[in-house]
Amino acid sequence: MPIVSDLLVTPSVPTGGKISQMKVQIQNGDWGNLPSNVSEWIKEKVSLCTPDAIHIMDGSDREDQALKKQLVESGVMVALSKYEDCYYTRTDPADVARVESKTFIATENKLETVPPVAQGVKGTLGNWISPADLDKKISTLFPGCMKGRTMYVIPFSMGPVGGPLSKIGIELTDSAYVAVSMRVMTRIGTPVVDVLRTKPYEYVKCLHSVGQPLAPGQKSTTWPCNPENTIIAHKPASSEILSFGSGYGGNSLLAEKQGWFAEHMLITGIKIPGSNRRKYICAAFPSACGKTNLAMLQPTVPGYEVTCVGDDIAWLRFDEEGTLRAINPENGFFGVAPGTSMDSNPMAMKSVQRNTLFTNVALTDDGGVWWEGMTKEPPAHLIDWKGQDWTQAKNCPIIDPDWESPNGVPIEAILFGGRRPEGVPLVVESFDWKHGVFLGAGLKSETTAAAEYKGKASHNARSLLNAKSSKNGGFLWPGFGENIRVLDWIIRRIDNKGQGISSPIGVLPNPSDICLSGLSPIDMDELFSIPIPFWKEEVKELKQYFADQVGASLPNEINQQLSDLENRLK
Repeated sequence: MPIVSDLLVTPSVPTGGKISQMKVQIQNGDWGNLPSNVSEWIKEKVSLCTPDAIHIMDGSDREDQALKKQLVESGVMVALSKYEDCYYTRTDPADVARVESKTFIATENKLETVPPVAQGVKGTLGNWISPADLDKKISTLFPGCMKGRTMYVIPFSMGPVGGPLSKIGIELTDSAYVAVSMRVMTRIGTPVVDVLRTKPYEYVKCLHSVGQPLAPGQKSTTWPCNPENTIIAHKPASSEILSFGSGYGGNSLLAEKQGWFAEHMLITGIKIPGSNRRKYICAAFPSACGKTNLAMLQPTVPGYEVTCVGDDIAWLRFDEEGTLRAINPENGFFGVAPGTSMDSNPMAMKSVQRNTLFTNVALTDDGGVWWEGMTKEPPAHLIDWKGQDWTQAKNCPIIDPDWESPNGVPIEAILFGGRRPEGVPLVVESFDWKHGVFLGAGLKSETTAAAEYKGKASHNARSLLNAKSSKNGGFLWPGFGENIRVLDWIIRRIDNKGQGISSPIGVLPNPSDICLSGLSPIDMDELFSIPIPFWKEEVKELKQYFADQVGASLPNEINQQLSDLENRLK
């Protein structure tokens, strides 16, 4: 049974012109079980945000079902009768996506956050705010922001609890929906507190509020938010993350000086015929370019086996022996739904049949959901609109046996990809690691139909398997499960077995090295063509991009790679 008690705190802002203590009820959890450094920080934020009650998450099934029942009764979620323990949520139309323009990193030195851009150019590689200016924002927005609401205390672990590659955090939020979502996406509750008590762990301090305090007797809207005042900020020096005004989830930050890479990458394991050893790769693609489809690939060629470690985030670090290892810090999958179907990603479709939170998808009359591309024709009658989905990783039929290994899995290849309709071959291997960094840094991808600038190839430095179009507008390569044929070449190159042909932009497969058995005729010449005029224009554009967005911070090695590419194109 939870230990119920009261917490006495002094609000940061006087109430009614007087400074007096306030009593906050602890509805769930054992306050005394929290380490002192954690409880003192929570008290500080309770004084700032003044919630009516505190709920310390224990991570139990009982707690999960109670919170979901509460969210259904309040109209925030709808239970979906067609699936097992699945729910639907509709957000405020003003709070449906990541707000990169309102996401900041606070450092004393601006150059630690963003490179110096050219005069008159708006930077696209991040937003900086001074710690002093951020503190002013906090002092304006957060005092009293949780009044009338419950503060949920969420001890969470990104990665297996207690693992050497994992990170622990405490999130304070006034959203029960966020609390339920965190249970799906991370490992939460009492086991995390136990690790904090027994090991000298540093922890990331996360403070989130929807930014809609309630007056006495006032009822909350089903999706409270404050889009006009939304801000998301990271304070690396103090390991703090602050989010105000939005219910939409975002990713956190790991400091480079710790020797980590926190990347927007999938992790997948691949076995080729005749091999008992699984090789692991990471791959980065811009949004809606097939990352989840590749992570859950169902090979069309017999004898291959693909397993999924993660489809969204990879944390990478070198171990004591110098092997690059990766973990999936999440406990589930987060994906954009449109285009996902039994044809494009059957494993994802099977995964979301239970323990899934659907957001902004259409509801069907039989108690299910639907999104664009799920079926060729939409159902005769639907209720409402766009999609995001969460589902627990353990539901995935092809989950890798080592997906929860605390030491991570060894990474033997890193892929970068995007959507380029012309000029870029289906796959190209870097000459060496320095050249690989250059390829990743210069990656461009055509924006999707839903993007603001449809059809424009834009840089995406956070994310070389490419989607290439034929002259008549169709795709030259079938993709989806057929991508196992490309991965086969990559795996054989790792083992020094596959053939490669040097080109001005990198190493290409020998056309005979890509198995085409069972496919309709493929124009391999067009698929691997390297039009010199196109690439000369690419060099010019890359030079301008680096000058505008990176300036004096551009490493000399990148300039050398540009010069080498230019010479190879002559």
